[in-house]
Amino acid sequence: MLMPADAREALILIDERNRRVGTAEKYPVHRQGLLHRAFSIFLFDGEGRMLLQRRAAGKYHSAGLWANTCCGHPRPGETTHRAAARRLVEELNIAADLSFAFHARYQAKLDRGMIENEFVYIFGGRAPNGKITPDPAEADRVALRPLDELAREIAAAPRAYAYWLRHYMAHHRPALDRLARQVASGGAFARVTL
Repeated sequence: MLMPADAREALILIDERNRRVGTAEKYPVHRQGLLHRAFSIFLFDGEGRMLLQRRAAGKYHSAGLWANTCCGHPRPGETTHRAAARRLVEELNIAADLSFAFHARYQAKLDRGMIENEFVYIFGGRAPNGKITPDPAEADRVALRPLDELAREIAAAPRAYAYWLRHYMAHHRPALDRLARQVASGGAFARVTL
């Protein structure tokens, strides 16, 4: 298996209370399943449809699977909000106003011996109008889906979707529905309490 180009990127290791305990390189963190800080972005259009991306075939795990708009990790010394905005541009070549929505926590064994163990900051925002041209090394397609339709598609073909998207849809659906409604109504974002 080829190592990702950013395998040496430093991630922020944390304890169960989200307190920083150190840093480590991205690839070993995911091989060993060390708890680290991450973020996930959910953009919706004016009709409440979620912007999805299909991960590029060359990704070091979950390649070719559909995922939410964007995911990633803050770097040491970088705020999670700034990291989310940075990664959205890097992956999809788009900028959006992002608002914090809620925290999530999950752990899962993935393909190719990778283990996710993340404390996740969830951000929401409005998807841009017009064509989106992702970095082909990151994503090969994008799509918009209403949440009800996405839930049916995941139920029919779960292996076509990244673990974390299935997790969010199964365990945080009310919060995602609220984000979709907020964007569709043009309302301001508020923290979602679960």
